[in-house]
Amino acid sequence: MSTAVRMKSVTLAQVLLLLWVSTAWAEVLVQPDFDAKKFSGLWFVVSMVSDCKVFLGKKDHLLMPTMAVTAAAEGNLSVHQQFPRADGCNQVDAEYVRVGSQGHFRVPALGYLDVRIVDTDYSSFAVVYIYKELEGALSTMVQLYSRTQEASPQALKAFQDFYPTVGLPHDMMVMLPKSDACSSGDKETR
Repeated sequence: MSTAVRMKSVTLAQVLLLLWVSTAWAEVLVQPDFDAKKFSGLWFVVSMVSDCKVFLGKKDHLLMPTMAVTAAAEGNLSVHQQFPRADGCNQVDAEYVRVGSQGHFRVPALGYLDVRIVDTDYSSFAVVYIYKELEGALSTMVQLYSRTQEASPQALKAFQDFYPTVGLPHDMMVMLPKSDACSSGDKETR
């Protein structure tokens, strides 16, 4: 095969990939009739899947974070996040700014360009889609939230049925182990 033919094949493949990614991103729907007040409260992030290189390098060492969500003005969410680490607990407060419909946000402080609550029953689970920029690279992440540290079979099914639709394979997924690092007095706030 000549170099010109190979270059055309590579270019065609890149264009098709961009079209596929754009289409996948555009088809991510938000939970119908999303209710921020019902979504408020404590959530455990029990599982994550992402194509982010930083995440992939650390995923086997991550512990289960928590998200304390409060409904705010204009459909926004105030979120207090706690990320357990081997050496303590990192805490982050972030404003999820509503864009468009209820359940659709951006989080400038975290580099989250597009956050969508894809599916939730409010009382036990939520599937959250995130398109973000980290260290100059764009990536997709899907998180499974649970009201308890153990996700229900219904929650796992909703999560596992969704993330392949945005191009994320099973080998990029991790079930996060429980941790009590954020329940001790040694906390660091960012």
